[in-house]
Amino acid sequence: MLTLGIESSCDETAASVVEDGWRVRSSVVASQNSLHAEYRGVVPELAGRAHVEKILPVVRAALKEAGLSLEDIGMIAVGHRPGLIGSLLVGLTAAKALAWTRGLPLIGVDHVHAHLCSPLLDVAEGEQPQFPALGIVVSGGHTSMYRMESPVGLTRLGATIDDAIGEAYDKAATLLDLPFPGGPNLDRLASEPEANDRAFELPISRINPTSLDFSFSGLKTATMMAVRGDPQGRAAQRRQASELPHNVRRDIAASFQRAAVEAVLLKLGRAIDANPCRSILVGGGVSANSRLRAALLELGATRGLDVRLPPMRYCIDNAAMVAGLAFALRATGRVDDLTLEPTPTTAC
Repeated sequence: MLTLGIESSCDETAASVVEDGWRVRSSVVASQNSLHAEYRGVVPELAGRAHVEKILPVVRAALKEAGLSLEDIGMIAVGHRPGLIGSLLVGLTAAKALAWTRGLPLIGVDHVHAHLCSPLLDVAEGEQPQFPALGIVVSGGHTSMYRMESPVGLTRLGATIDDAIGEAYDKAATLLDLPFPGGPNLDRLASEPEANDRAFELPISRINPTSLDFSFSGLKTATMMAVRGDPQGRAAQRRQASELPHNVRRDIAASFQRAAVEAVLLKLGRAIDANPCRSILVGGGVSANSRLRAALLELGATRGLDVRLPPMRYCIDNAAMVAGLAFALRATGRVDDLTLEPTPTTAC
């Protein structure tokens, strides 16, 4: 079965053809980084307009890369929640039009859930991870953890109560006057050879001794104070990142990254203790972070667990993960119709 996936939940316009839910025949992603760079964040209205311009060329490019035409496709998959409402509408409208034109099944998928399928792409059926598993999504909009009985059977264990980890990375990068996108640039600065990740003792949120929820707002505030100094002082006395020596900015970045990663490991450790599992599946843009990837692999080795990280090309928002999840949902009998609606705020 060949599935055409479409993804437009935020600022990437993506399309992909996936065979049998795991073999990626094509994956095309049109980034909007240059469009939003001057604002150091995604502007929803600009994102939606860019999707309108790019959606059909990206779909055509995905079919061409796969060496296929629309007549070869057996199912249309689309991410319809959560995300920016204008962006979601563009992808969903395109998916409905294609499904209606060809009389194909339409499957709407949860964008966050789809991230948990990204480590399963290009992995043959005999090499798939064993379940039950713990799934964790670390992205710009979400930091969520799940118990997974199968690729489609999820129970949420915890989620962020304020800022997601990716948002905290981007805000910290802005405080340090780093270019957009902030997360990768902060990772590079923090990874410089002389970086001291203990130069600043930034907080690691615990919430309470048993909580599996996440909180990064306190870390973001502490990073602001490390950069700017006493927030109670007069504005004229507050520092800007441009006034700090490079080594100080580097050490703040490294200290931030250590605290952010340790917060994830702390909650994952609690979840493993309370929910015995065989594997850990990781998804989301922050799964590309070098320190987090290394720490998760080390955790897996220590705990005797199979840690599955997505290839770097599938860490960002992409349509291959959407198509992969849709295939698994279709196998359970799931199918949607043309009344499928975009839902900006509800996630699995």
